[in-house]
Amino acid sequence: MTDFENRYTQIHTLISKPAGNSNRDDAGRPKTVVYGGDQRLRESSQCLKRNWRVSYAFQQYLADNIGTRTKRLGIKIYNKLLSSGVKESTAKEFTKQIAEQFGKLKKPATSKKPKDTKPENSTENDNSESLKELEIEQLVHVSQEELTAIDALVDAKIADHTFQPSKEDLKLLRKDNIDVDIALWGRMLASSPDMNIEAACQVAHAFSVNAVTIEDDYFTALDDLNDGSEDSGAGHVDDAGFGSGLLYYYTCINNQLLLNNLDGNKELAEKTIRALIKAITTVTPSGKQNSFATRAYACYGLVEVGNQQPRSLAMAYLKSISGKNENLAKQAITKLEQQRDKFDAVYGKCADDSASFNAVAGTGKLEDVINKAAGVFA
Repeated sequence: MTDFENRYTQIHTLISKPAGNSNRDDAGRPKTVVYGGDQRLRESSQCLKRNWRVSYAFQQYLADNIGTRTKRLGIKIYNKLLSSGVKESTAKEFTKQIAEQFGKLKKPATSKKPKDTKPENSTENDNSESLKELEIEQLVHVSQEELTAIDALVDAKIADHTFQPSKEDLKLLRKDNIDVDIALWGRMLASSPDMNIEAACQVAHAFSVNAVTIEDDYFTALDDLNDGSEDSGAGHVDDAGFGSGLLYYYTCINNQLLLNNLDGNKELAEKTIRALIKAITTVTPSGKQNSFATRAYACYGLVEVGNQQPRSLAMAYLKSISGKNENLAKQAITKLEQQRDKFDAVYGKCADDSASFNAVAGTGKLEDVINKAAGVFA
């Protein structure tokens, strides 16, 4: 599979976000970036990919083809062994042999405190600490095929009561029948580089086309059982950062690589593209949703397909837009389309075909955009 028409799919979207804090930094405030000299609201690619892959849109199309990202694979195996009556020491050693196929395990937990400092009535879960050595140090993406292989090995060893797996038994990593989230966003295994999966999908950090000022929401909560006879103050006082903006999102898919990662399964590749675009245009990061309800659909979407070298249209917003109300969105759409046309004028046509929708003007359809992208696998 070396000659593929419409090798690349590029997805550009604009989404208007009201007051919210959907992606927080280490201080709990909305993430930002300085672009073109102005502070912009930002949503990280990690945040976006996580929310897309666990969304209903993905489940709707791809429920049987989504992997599991975890450090706790070993604990899952260990608990299954214990529930089947396997001795703790045997279960732990057998679990380690399986889990370490997927990454380096954490070092056994050690306590610096003297043993006699622990209170007699302590509720500390010593067992959970002792199981830390069964956790993988780094999050690893495990496919359903691999989980099935692990379950089959564990069941077989429980059945015959032998817990000394052979080298052949421990060949649990797979590059075939890879789940779509691994095919899209890849997997890196430092201990088994031959089992690495190169990501077929690149996701940019989204940023607002307008300059933003992060504001603070000062809030209080009242105590329902406080009758005010002694203290009429609030039961809780705090503040939370928030911001708003019209954000530009850019995603690029290497269709050839996606198809290779999925073992040439065009039907699954098509479903993957449909699920991804549905998620990109309708799924909002879940951070602080209960406090701000910043759910939003894309107000504009553009899909481009072709063999040309991909390029982002972020340049359209190097100078921030200061329009008010609906005019901000209209300006953003105009600037994006103008930048596309300017690149075409300088470099030649940057895509062979495209489709778009504009929810500000009420033109185009999401389904047409999805069909254009998914059609490359027809």
